[in-house]
Amino acid sequence: MINVAILGHGVVGSGVAEVLRRNAASIAHKAGQEIAIRRILDLREFPELPYADLFTKNFDEILQDPEIQIVVETMGGLHPAYDYVKSCLLAGKSVVTSNKELVAAKGDELLAIAKDNNLNFLFEASVGGGIPILRPIDQCLAANEVYEIAGILNGTTNFMLTKMAEEGMPFADALALAQELGYAERDPSADIEGHDSCRKICILASLAFGRHVYPSQVYTQGISAITPMDVRYAAVWGGVIKLIGIARKREDGRLHALVAPMLLPGSSLLADVNDVFNGIMVRGDAIGDVVFYGRGAGKLPTASAVVADVIDEVKHLKARKYQFWEPGSEDYVVDYREGETAMLLRLHCADTEAVFAQVQQLFGEVQRLHADGETAQELAFVTPVMPEGKIDEQLAALTDATVVSRIRVADF
Repeated sequence: MINVAILGHGVVGSGVAEVLRRNAASIAHKAGQEIAIRRILDLREFPELPYADLFTKNFDEILQDPEIQIVVETMGGLHPAYDYVKSCLLAGKSVVTSNKELVAAKGDELLAIAKDNNLNFLFEASVGGGIPILRPIDQCLAANEVYEIAGILNGTTNFMLTKMAEEGMPFADALALAQELGYAERDPSADIEGHDSCRKICILASLAFGRHVYPSQVYTQGISAITPMDVRYAAVWGGVIKLIGIARKREDGRLHALVAPMLLPGSSLLADVNDVFNGIMVRGDAIGDVVFYGRGAGKLPTASAVVADVIDEVKHLKARKYQFWEPGSEDYVVDYREGETAMLLRLHCADTEAVFAQVQQLFGEVQRLHADGETAQELAFVTPVMPEGKIDEQLAALTDATVVSRIRVADF
């Protein structure tokens, strides 16, 4: 029998306990032996639960218990999760986590500790909830040279953008509805400002390309500035706006990575990923484009991925799985302005025709757009593909115009 401890009994932690208990027989069959919960760490008390006697408020009870071989961390946040996970690995316990903030910030260090101690540190649930994505990249697509990953990585913002596109909702109304339905937190900043997606693309890129990508290296822009007019222009162009995290390997071995709202053509494999669903596209030299799709969050979908990692660790207690990446470096991720893109631009100007003449001189052939609700002072167009830094230079050269919004156009 293998004993596990769970750190945290919130949404995910309680889901893990539920799945381990409810599916105990089938899990034992798949793992090759019984898996039992020995301790659950939480500052709260749950006297109504049938396993109330398993709770402790003292982390040392778990750390110093030689019978506990695997620790599941579902607390979230960087501290104290980082200290607890590091201590468990140093004490000879394998760890499973669903904590994207932890893996994105400290994954390289924790993987190195696990490797040095012949242990496993697995984190499938940190990206995509219950969608299998990390294991397929690491194993099923291992023969490929992966050169790009792009995805809709946050269900909250995707739900909001879907409502804005399909029902014409303003941003504030879409956010209020997401909060009412429990999709968005009371403080939604991690979702709507792109930080959640940033952590996830960092994990995906680190695993796919073999070197750690730190969140501070990835330019991140959320959706709080997206308006119904942006959505209308996107529809006129023939596409939809999605919050995308993308990492692309360059010929020099460095990465171009960012998180931002992007205009996807209607033909994109990700264009029809709506509501709270996630979609992640992986591009490899042998397989081509592969898309992973499903619910990216939720109690039981995330718990499913966590427990799958626990089963995997039980199978590899004596023979460590090789999952590892090297530390990153300051120059590994290039300035986002070096990336090439087309861009949907909206300008406010008194004389649209005069400004459009300037635009054509500066950008060359552009696609001008008109949408319902635009004012006489509105000028919208899509630029040709060019380095983003060049777009900045051309916009700076424009006179008598103010940039209202700028949305990158995806090429997938």
